[in-house]
Amino acid sequence: MNEFMNAFESVFTRSNIFYMFRGLGVTLYVALISVILSIIFGTILALFRTYGNRFLKGFSVVYIEIFRNTPNLLWVLAIRFMVRMPEPFDAPMYSGILAFTLFTSAVMAEIVRGGLNSVHAGQFEAAYSQGFNFFQTMVFIILPQCYKAIVPAMLSQVITVIKDTSFLAQVAIEEFFNNSKWIMSAQIDSTVNQSMRVFIIFGFVALVYFIINFVLSCIVRNSRKKQEA
Repeated sequence: MNEFMNAFESVFTRSNIFYMFRGLGVTLYVALISVILSIIFGTILALFRTYGNRFLKGFSVVYIEIFRNTPNLLWVLAIRFMVRMPEPFDAPMYSGILAFTLFTSAVMAEIVRGGLNSVHAGQFEAAYSQGFNFFQTMVFIILPQCYKAIVPAMLSQVITVIKDTSFLAQVAIEEFFNNSKWIMSAQIDSTVNQSMRVFIIFGFVALVYFIINFVLSCIVRNSRKKQEA
């Protein structure tokens, strides 16, 4: 018990707690911005694939297949070390946002496409009969119904994005997992059981991820129940 308490106290100092939760802020920020951008870009890809001409459909299909069938970590590494970000977006965090936006957009595109296909074709005819053009029909009628239908699937993807942000530790971006790992490796104390410290730190990291994703999972389940009701 003494070993556990000594290890616990060595981990949860004020500076360590601040450092870990600063990393958590980066994790959530990267996830939030990436999801917002990927919904926008994914919607464009879905519209290309569903309603576009041969060129736009081909571009959408190729993009989606490339990013869905290659490792996400590969893109994180490639963009971090091979793409020079312009100022003021040259901080490492923004390369992570770009990488996550690119491969998450491919998934979001398929989710949105499923939502578009679920909207009855008669909605177009009704809108056109009221004098709406294609753009107005999409913005005011089709997409609102589409997004309402795919909320659970989108939230499930948000959970995946939050978990996958741990990939950013591979490119030294100061997110939650990386900062926690740094605390584990940087502060060696011969009076403290290091195995116990590792257990406490990784246990805490797992708990934080679990709480965030469990809350989102509950929201997903409630959304699905409301849709089925």
